[in-house]
Amino acid sequence: MTILVTGATGNAGGAVVRALVAKGVPAKALVRKAVELPAGVEAVVGDLNRPDTFVETFDGVSGLFLLSGYERMDELLANAVEAGVRRAVLLSSSSVVGTDTDNAIAQYHGAAETAVRESGLEWTFLRPNSFMSNTLRWLDQLEAGEVVRLQFPEVPISTIHPDDIADVTVAALTTDGHARTAYRLSGPVALRPAEQLAIVAEAIGRPLRADELSRAETHEELFGSMPAQYAEAIEAFFGDGIIDETTVTDTVEKVTGHPARTLQEWARENAGLFG
Repeated sequence: MTILVTGATGNAGGAVVRALVAKGVPAKALVRKAVELPAGVEAVVGDLNRPDTFVETFDGVSGLFLLSGYERMDELLANAVEAGVRRAVLLSSSSVVGTDTDNAIAQYHGAAETAVRESGLEWTFLRPNSFMSNTLRWLDQLEAGEVVRLQFPEVPISTIHPDDIADVTVAALTTDGHARTAYRLSGPVALRPAEQLAIVAEAIGRPLRADELSRAETHEELFGSMPAQYAEAIEAFFGDGIIDETTVTDTVEKVTGHPARTLQEWARENAGLFG
């Protein structure tokens, strides 16, 4: 059994690599350039948008961890099937089960789900809430001072630890009973942004203060920091409430046997990243 991990240097993919190593499962990691990886993990240089650059990588691979939003997905999946890959876990999004999926983010995740569903692979879709690691978006503000501008301050989110996503992924790729299943994943408690900031402040030992933005201020920041179609989607998600990332699910514990990790755990583990 060998698992190919795409996005192996990202928050989720990196966590999947570490979880496979911890379980003693052989892994290959698709990366854009040579990087240092955990011992025993084979680095494979390739471009996820160009499946022709890593066709031979599928030799001996039984399972695939895959990200949404890349080009030529059908070609990649056909290569995997032809090489004998059996299972695929797709990191999708809560947006695909929102009350309105007519937005750029839901559409590219939905298209990826369709491609995987029709590929012939045994598939599992993961639809997680926002990652705990998204708090790292505050880094630039923390370098400037103690005040952090918080978007959608009234919306509590049960954010999820990337390691929990990884543990569910490994279970789905290495054990039976997960095929043709879509899992909604959350953390153990829903917290407003100011509550999340307070947890980070305690972990890093700094007296951080929240500047809670109005809807208009949030709109201006979003559209000034990303393409309009993605800003529109995020504003609809949390400003208009078309997705539910407040509800806590018990999926992590049911699948892995351990409770979902807390933001306090994530913040302590990653305090050094905040400088």
